[in-house]
Amino acid sequence: MSNVAHTELGSLVSLWRYPVKSMMGEELNASEITERGLLGDRAYALVDNSDGRVATAKNPRKWPRLFDFRAAFVEPARGAAKIPPLRITLRDGDTVASDQSDVNQILSKALNRDVTVGAAQRVPVHAEEYWPDMEGLDHRDTVTDFTLPEGTFFDCAMVHLLTTATLDTLRELYPQGRFEVRRFRPNIVVQLASGEKGFAENGWVGHTLAIGTVRLNITGQCGRCVMTTLAQGDLSNDPGILRTAAQHNKANVGVYAAVAQGGTIRRGDPVRIE
Repeated sequence: MSNVAHTELGSLVSLWRYPVKSMMGEELNASEITERGLLGDRAYALVDNSDGRVATAKNPRKWPRLFDFRAAFVEPARGAAKIPPLRITLRDGDTVASDQSDVNQILSKALNRDVTVGAAQRVPVHAEEYWPDMEGLDHRDTVTDFTLPEGTFFDCAMVHLLTTATLDTLRELYPQGRFEVRRFRPNIVVQLASGEKGFAENGWVGHTLAIGTVRLNITGQCGRCVMTTLAQGDLSNDPGILRTAAQHNKANVGVYAAVAQGGTIRRGDPVRIE
């Protein structure tokens, strides 16, 4: 990016929150941003009672059906108030509430594993990631263990951003693939005003994005995993999605950010880089 100082990049065109880790989430018109990212994002997760690890679609061999579930709050999440209960829609269309007495039994039966749904605690938790046998990844055809940031259910950073320019570039590189926002699970999608193409976010690392009163420090590129290839809804399983990112951008799609200053953001807000 040639001139990044105090430049208006474009606008916020899509805003997403995922109340339960690795389940489908909800698109929002507006959200409060706290030091923990979008209010309510990854507030809950399923924990495997057999080993204490967090359930994640990063290991689809163990958790092949998490993308068949969708989670949404039963009422808006608000500031200092307690995070509200969830409504989880199952694969067959039935729903279960997180405060329902038999919620764990219902989810365990649906997933064929003994699980408990719970909120993040101030203790470190672990999860597993399967790396497909694909050139350009850090590991190949193996499962690794990783620790989530303490007190959260995030894999790495609190906010994930993506541009439509990156999605358009990937579509040009692999026209057979369906590069849609939901494959990459960002919180914030930015449409650039310049019409710039390529992996535009790469040039944001080390800078600060301003969206209204919110300030996001861009901390690094977002390395992608097998989750981007998995089937969900009408999207089919497609290893070419990850392979294209690996071949052309070192398997990175989008960037991570830390919250320097909170506030409220809305779809349509201008996005500036400082």
